[in-house]
Amino acid sequence: MNKNLDDYNRLRDFSATSEPAATKRPTQKTAQDHALQFCIQKHDASRLHYDFRLELDGALKSWAVPKGPSLDPKVKRLAVHVEDHPLDYATFEGRIPEGHYGAGAPSAPLNGAHKAKLPDQLKPELATLVEKAPQGRWSYEIKFDGYRIMARIDHGDVKLFTRNGHDWTHKLPKQAQALAALNLESAWLDGEMVLADEQGVPDFQALQNAFDAGASANILYYLFDLPYLNGVDLREVPVEERRGALSTVLKLNQDPLLRFSDSFDEAPEALLDSACQMQMEGLIGKRLGSPYVSRRSSDWIKLKCKHRQEFVVVGYSDPKGSRNAFGALLLGLHDRDSGQLRYAGKVGTGFNETTLKRIYEQLKPLQAKKPSVVNPPSGFEAKGVHWLNPVLLAQVAFAEMTKEGSVRHAVFHGLRDDKPAKGITEEQPKVVKSPEKKPAQPAPSQMGLGEGKVRITHPDRVIDASSGTTKVQLAEYYASVAEWVLPELKDRPVALVRAPDGIAGELFFQKNAERLAIPGITTLDKELTGQPVMIINNAQALIGAVQMSTVELHTWNATADNLDRPDRFVLDLDPDPALPWKSMVEATHLTLSVLDELGLKAFLKTSGGKGMHLVVPLIRKLGWDEVKDFSHAIVSHMAKLLPERFCAVSGPKNRVGRIFIDYLRNGYGATTICAYAVRTREGLPVSVPIFREEVAELKGGNQWNVHTVHERLAEVGDAPWADLKKTRQTITAEMRRRVGMKK
Repeated sequence: MNKNLDDYNRLRDFSATSEPAATKRPTQKTAQDHALQFCIQKHDASRLHYDFRLELDGALKSWAVPKGPSLDPKVKRLAVHVEDHPLDYATFEGRIPEGHYGAGAPSAPLNGAHKAKLPDQLKPELATLVEKAPQGRWSYEIKFDGYRIMARIDHGDVKLFTRNGHDWTHKLPKQAQALAALNLESAWLDGEMVLADEQGVPDFQALQNAFDAGASANILYYLFDLPYLNGVDLREVPVEERRGALSTVLKLNQDPLLRFSDSFDEAPEALLDSACQMQMEGLIGKRLGSPYVSRRSSDWIKLKCKHRQEFVVVGYSDPKGSRNAFGALLLGLHDRDSGQLRYAGKVGTGFNETTLKRIYEQLKPLQAKKPSVVNPPSGFEAKGVHWLNPVLLAQVAFAEMTKEGSVRHAVFHGLRDDKPAKGITEEQPKVVKSPEKKPAQPAPSQMGLGEGKVRITHPDRVIDASSGTTKVQLAEYYASVAEWVLPELKDRPVALVRAPDGIAGELFFQKNAERLAIPGITTLDKELTGQPVMIINNAQALIGAVQMSTVELHTWNATADNLDRPDRFVLDLDPDPALPWKSMVEATHLTLSVLDELGLKAFLKTSGGKGMHLVVPLIRKLGWDEVKDFSHAIVSHMAKLLPERFCAVSGPKNRVGRIFIDYLRNGYGATTICAYAVRTREGLPVSVPIFREEVAELKGGNQWNVHTVHERLAEVGDAPWADLKKTRQTITAEMRRRVGMKK
């Protein structure tokens, strides 16, 4: 026991105070053996203050902070060093009697926490389906469409269990490894395994396929509760405090597979509307102040966007026409009163060739001679039916349930085996009552625009950690540059780069607005364009895109009135990252010289990254192939003239020590970052038009960002590109000849 712990004991009378005495402990483990702890305790003694305690050398090094901790890292607070405290003090809560050292109340950071042995098993808390949000104090999270998984950690040994208690650790090795890296002594964590589609929406069938294919490395583990941590049972701790502790645990996490499931302060009606528009499954609500219980509870509720639940697979029908394997799955549900398994209709859509074959292999061993349902279909509906032992579950979305108890307009979403088939009944919403008056919900930020206002939800979400830029600040940037960026977007098909978890998270490149409820956006018929197309022609759609987590805007080289004829081509100078900026400056001048010799006027902009873009306007005379071939010929010509500087073939290996001049952006449907658009890079740099005379003065392709570009615009406005739309030029036969083209 160290000397300062002797001081701790000397200052206290343990016959009068309930504080833990410092006792001699066995040799302490090192920081490499277990995660060292810290805590902040509220201490209402001679005056209210806070104590900061940090574990080191078998004790809690302690400081009194008179003004309390600060949430702003720039603000410094006085901290007075006091005697060391024993490790047991981290969970102490109680009153120190008057007349004794430290008299007052030092409360523990988590109310209701108590020491306990790590449970061998822990079942999850389940949510109750409701029709509408109840009154009272609730927090809301996204309802993920995935597998519920409980994680048990015991000194580096990680186990992952389904809600039914099956050990799935072997199926999720990367996720288990990420949890082990948290260096927790012991814990139970609750969350959902999710696989998102290209729009960022959880896709249950893709998740199922990933498990079946043994390809779970990209599955995300969204964590939302912490019932146990480092020798302390937290199940009696209010949910908001448990989640606060979980958030703290995950702050040092570096693995992108582990995510914290954020809660939202907006009104649940607005949140549910947004979730449904984004094709999410719905919301989970949690009553503030509630404990964690291992059963279905009215303290956790679920609000669904549409009817969707599990059904027991009781049979399948023969395929018809060109279809293989089977035609439809026959479904069943247990009656709530009698417990009998009853026929509930069938589902025949939502399958592809791969899933048909995979599911059929699972069905064949389960064939039975008799139906397991008490009311099997008859007549035409029973023709070609093969009955099954009722063990498989199907996740199915449907429009409604008929009076006879059959689903209508059903769509298959996947099989699941993490729940027992015996307990599957029709989910019926309940009314959750609360005696509390519903508090006023803080209104989300609104962006004022000429066409109306756009709601910015979770405005304080950080988009870029390096600069601390929030979602609302990004929206404010795009609103402030609307007069410059909208002319560049006008009538041009646009693709979006979305960052739902900030630029450090997974990014989604999206050309289709189908799942994005963006007000004011224009979409073009796929039959006319050959691919999904959206156009942003007004500020409302621009800010609406940001509301849907858009950061980057990429545009075509043609406008909607004539998509078969490009009105420009772009040369993107993409350097080997190891090259100095000086090489880029020289390359830009050389490329400009070639274009000058050809008689083509070019306009410049920074890429917002490490490169430069040269934009060559054209009258709409030639088709895509002709323009792309010509730009390719320019690049090949330069690579032949200066092979030590340029390459005409893409790929990192080909541009080592050189600059690849990217001409591939000139094909039909290809895109380039829009002028004045933000990039998903640290600091949120912006692609900015420049005068060609400024090239030598530039310090990099990311010289301006969302916080500094306004000074630039105030100084030059749109002057660098003022003549772009006035420029009338085309590709001539002589130009083709000079760059080595035969025609």
